[in-house]
Amino acid sequence: MKRTLNLAALALLALSPTLFACSKKTEQSAPGGGSAPATAVDESALVKAAEKWVDQELKPSTLTRDKQLEELKWFREAAKPFRGMTINVVSETIDTHVYESKTLAKAFEEITGIKVKHDLIQEGDVIEKLQTQMQSGKSIYDMYVNDSDLIGTHYRYGHVVALSDFMAGEGKDVTLPTLDIDDFIGKSFVTAPDGKLYQLPDQQFANLYWFRHDWFSRPELQKRFKEKYGYDLGVPVNWSAYEDIAEFFTNDVKELDGVRVYGHMDYGKKDPSLGWRFTDAWLSMAGVGDKGIPNGKPVDEWGIRVEGCSPAGSSVARGGEANGPAAVYALTKYIDWLKKYAPPEASGMTFSEAGPVPGQGHIAQQIFWYTGFTAPLTKAGLKVVNEDGTPKWRMAPSPHGPYWEEGVKLGYQDTGAWTMLKSTPLERRKAAWLYAQFVVSKTTSLKKFLVGLTPIRLSDITSEPVTKEAPKLGGLVEFYRSPARVAWTPTGTNVPDYPKLAQLWWQNVSLAVTGEKTPQEAMDKLANDMDDVLSRLERAGMTNCAPKLNAPKDPKEWLDAPGAPRPKLENEKPKGETVPYEQLVSAWREGRVK
Repeated sequence: MKRTLNLAALALLALSPTLFACSKKTEQSAPGGGSAPATAVDESALVKAAEKWVDQELKPSTLTRDKQLEELKWFREAAKPFRGMTINVVSETIDTHVYESKTLAKAFEEITGIKVKHDLIQEGDVIEKLQTQMQSGKSIYDMYVNDSDLIGTHYRYGHVVALSDFMAGEGKDVTLPTLDIDDFIGKSFVTAPDGKLYQLPDQQFANLYWFRHDWFSRPELQKRFKEKYGYDLGVPVNWSAYEDIAEFFTNDVKELDGVRVYGHMDYGKKDPSLGWRFTDAWLSMAGVGDKGIPNGKPVDEWGIRVEGCSPAGSSVARGGEANGPAAVYALTKYIDWLKKYAPPEASGMTFSEAGPVPGQGHIAQQIFWYTGFTAPLTKAGLKVVNEDGTPKWRMAPSPHGPYWEEGVKLGYQDTGAWTMLKSTPLERRKAAWLYAQFVVSKTTSLKKFLVGLTPIRLSDITSEPVTKEAPKLGGLVEFYRSPARVAWTPTGTNVPDYPKLAQLWWQNVSLAVTGEKTPQEAMDKLANDMDDVLSRLERAGMTNCAPKLNAPKDPKEWLDAPGAPRPKLENEKPKGETVPYEQLVSAWREGRVK
């Protein structure tokens, strides 16, 4: 997840001490070291450990107890050559990874004899370590969990091991026979243009619309809203309706049950997380980009034109759309809504600070809400949770802006995924690969889903335990059981160097937030800065699909041509349109996206 959630850590289960006993244990704690000799262990202790973890922690599961033990036996056998090693892996700090680091790593050690040091650091630091290893060739971590947004980077630079090749070749002896790759709902996100799998999904989240279902259901508020706007208070289909609802709650309703309420929540501090607000499909929601799923072709949701598999430009002058009318509209609306309809403190907040705010009970809706916050917003005692444990809020499809057309990408979704670098010694990669598979195996994945609410397996999503839990999750299960789970997509393969390009967004967008530049000036600078980076990558060359920039020409030629970039609309606020939430949920249940 490209988000560092500042959430309370999970209460960890107290389990009995490690059962395996090493007669001659040689550990390696320094990242990037060589392989360690296998260590003799008490096999019966490992067997008992597997039974203990299955009976006390790793349930429910879609596997029977016997099948779970059979899978764990495979891990125990495959781990023999690596016993006594300490492997080092890293991920960002979210509930799912906390559970892995504090609970599943311990289980893996007791079951296999391989010790795991699973570091939890901020997402930006994960990328920095990854970049350092790629640039230096010196192994820092044995495996990384990083977003599939980097798939275009991984594919083009050639530093990442293609897991498809690894599983069939040098890693065949340590690849779980029951891994069932086709069961991963994010499989397409981690597959490069060459058709190979480069990363293994570990946790997945989407970006949806969030609203107070209990407030929207109040008859007096429904009556007042319809009298003013002429249509029903419901889930907004377009940005016009979202804006009307924001205005209604912030400036008309103002107070509910003695509490000052707001019709919008966002964040605006000059901080790297400000970039995620935009790179996570905000522009495509407004209507930037061409039709096409998972990403528009030839222009994607970052406004980058891609010809063949090579980026050809970001600016309108080169056929891109990063500074086109739709992109400028998107930035303008972001700033307007933040200043007019969000709580005053929102403009000084980062992503992590703003995320928990809807749980405080004074926000009516949020257009850009990550399902990674589902778990903390369902905790008992919150003002947005009923006494029976059901939420007062719901999640729904994202509304779209006036430039959007049917077939253009609308929603964002991503998966944090295990990534293996070629610079890590083979034996350490093998041992780390065992751990990566363990934490996504069918033995562990359903329990992990129920803890962190970041599903990765279709078999878990459709399971009976999840059906029982669904009423408490505000629409999460319905979303993932519908075709929407594949219509919401990550950044994709068009971005050739995610770290270099992503940092340009928050630096330039913030200029418009502070008023130093107009939205048009800020997007012009962003587009030109991106073209400069693409140009440098073109000159330096990349292993696969390096950029090949178009020569700049009169922007009008591109704007007059069909598709993206699109010319400015005369009316950027059509009539608001809403639908009842129950109608949307019914669509998901009936197998429709919306």
